[in-house]
Amino acid sequence: MGLETDGLRLFILAAEKLNISAAGRDLGFAPAVSSAKLAKLEQSIGADLLHRSTRKVSLSLEGSEFLPYAREIVAQEDAARAALGQRDAQAAGTLRFTAPSTFSQLYIAPILPEFFKANPNVKLDLRLSDIRLNLIEGSFDLALRNAVLCDSSMKGRKLADDTRILCASPAYLEVFGTPATPDDLKKHHLIGFQDASPRELVSQSGEKGIFEPQSSSNRLVVDDGMALKLTTLAGSGISSNSLWSVARDLAEGNLVRVLPDYRMAEETVLWLMYPHTNVLSAKVKVFMDFLLKHIGRNPPWQATSS
Repeated sequence: MGLETDGLRLFILAAEKLNISAAGRDLGFAPAVSSAKLAKLEQSIGADLLHRSTRKVSLSLEGSEFLPYAREIVAQEDAARAALGQRDAQAAGTLRFTAPSTFSQLYIAPILPEFFKANPNVKLDLRLSDIRLNLIEGSFDLALRNAVLCDSSMKGRKLADDTRILCASPAYLEVFGTPATPDDLKKHHLIGFQDASPRELVSQSGEKGIFEPQSSSNRLVVDDGMALKLTTLAGSGISSNSLWSVARDLAEGNLVRVLPDYRMAEETVLWLMYPHTNVLSAKVKVFMDFLLKHIGRNPPWQATSS
């Protein structure tokens, strides 16, 4: 089965826009040509990839299943052209990127104008959520994830360490006291992140403890990183936060580190990940390189916290 990449590019863009004519215009095709190319692709596949009506276009079940493979075929061609040094393999197209909303607001959004200036042919479709979205089902090209340190076989690049610390507001500690040991946490109001498992704490001398908001009788559960920090700032209790999220508040004295001699036993890392079915296309490569240069090389929160 031979598939023309022009038709695949049109299908991918039409699936993103849910508009065949608009997708065709972006690729320089007339409406009639776009319809013909999609019809030819569907005939080659043997399935309807898009449902069309006078009102809207939607992705069929077969189209949803085929989309990741279409992306990979196109990415393979772009990578091959890049390897041969062809000029038309420059970064272009729409890049779908999912990342934690709080991190993106603090560190990614402010530097995007510089990215667009250097890469005028790349469009970003950002889906920001502290709830993890499925890369394949969401047809994402790239994701920023925080996870336990893995081996080098994972598909992606390490952006930076994701150091986690316990902290509370000065007002809270003034009323309820400052814990001296992990056992003291049982007497405190603990703020937890939704579905977060208990975290083991280890001191510099090897003593162990646990941070387990679920065991606290007075607890608050949130599903958003910014809400976690804001409730902590407001004096609701003790929470576990990423250093990148609270570095400025610690430096300004709005938050105080709790149990500073202890660290989380599991070391988490910020990973830039892409699906196993994808090669590294030009648009993904330039965005990854940009984030590694502006964030990963010298994480801005480290300068703030030092």
